[in-house]
Amino acid sequence: MGKRIGIEVSLAVSEAVKLCDADVVSAYPITPQTHIVEHLSELIADGELDAEFICVESEHSAMSACLGSAAAGARTFTATAGQGLELMHEAVYLASSMRLPMVMAVANRALSAPLSVWGDHSDVMAVRDTGWIQIFCEDGQEAFDHIIWAFRVSEDRRVLFPVMVHLDGFHLTHVVEPIYIEDKEKVDSFLPPNDFPLPLDPKKPVNMGAFAPPAIYTEIKKAQEDAFQSIMPHLAEIWEAFGKHFGRKYKPVETYKAEDAETLIMTMGSYGETASVAVDTLREKGVKIGQVKLRLWRPFPFKEFRDAVKNAKNLIVLDRCISSGGPGGPVASEVRSALYDEPKKPVIVGYIAGLGGRDILPEQFVEIIERGIKDAAKGQKDRMVILGARE
Repeated sequence: MGKRIGIEVSLAVSEAVKLCDADVVSAYPITPQTHIVEHLSELIADGELDAEFICVESEHSAMSACLGSAAAGARTFTATAGQGLELMHEAVYLASSMRLPMVMAVANRALSAPLSVWGDHSDVMAVRDTGWIQIFCEDGQEAFDHIIWAFRVSEDRRVLFPVMVHLDGFHLTHVVEPIYIEDKEKVDSFLPPNDFPLPLDPKKPVNMGAFAPPAIYTEIKKAQEDAFQSIMPHLAEIWEAFGKHFGRKYKPVETYKAEDAETLIMTMGSYGETASVAVDTLREKGVKIGQVKLRLWRPFPFKEFRDAVKNAKNLIVLDRCISSGGPGGPVASEVRSALYDEPKKPVIVGYIAGLGGRDILPEQFVEIIERGIKDAAKGQKDRMVILGARE
């Protein structure tokens, strides 16, 4: 096991990229992602990481540079947040459509207007359908670990899809936590060299991202989707291998005190730890409450999720994003869809809270759970429920 030190989570992410021997880092600094790429530029400038840092004028250019480096077979990393992710949105689709392995840390942030640099999940949901593998991290150790995991997953020839590692802006990126920084030799023995099967080579020219008329576009997209849906066993296998190698185990869906729970609260990202405190508080009062944490967002882990919630009476879903003009929060909507045809399912209640970095304290989670139990009993009439708004 490596050395456990107190370190800012953003810097720990950078250290993980260094341990993975990234060849190319291309990024445009944007709050709250800035510390990740600043530290990487220092590591490269100081000779601690033998990589190219490509300075670009925008996030769209950052992703464009990453497309080229990944296509050439270089181990590729970038990071962004909020409006930056939106600016690179068009190019994000290309990485997954061309099956290019790369890793992107996303320091999740609200979208303008009004301008907000603080964390929520609006940027995540805007890229929900881009074909990237997407995972959420609850704390700094998970963020460090999943950079290493993501490179191995992305470059696995059975997978070959890009990976987004989501960590909540400021609530996670800017806090100092005790984190095990693994030994280089141990990371090397887990992460083999990148072996991209079709690297760009002038002697063996290939065509990537070519024009597709209506006669073949549907078939190409179906093949991409079939491939994306088929990677679940490989993600689970590599999580298991990670657990055996480093001693820290992860799953696509994780639960907390859920075995006998009548009500479950579902979270994604850093608010999961705070919600766990509320679960403990209510358990002490005799409330049969548990927690479901969704780590894997895409591809959605239908089987694991259904198994995790099938015995619950109520399911309270917390969204940190609004589906504007829609049926409430995007995660709650997906959960309702995932369970619609199930013969046995909980009553689903969805709330939106924590927008633009607003804190949700443990006592507020207690209030959310208590309200959720009452709303589930009488049936939630209005699905666009935004908690904590002063009116």
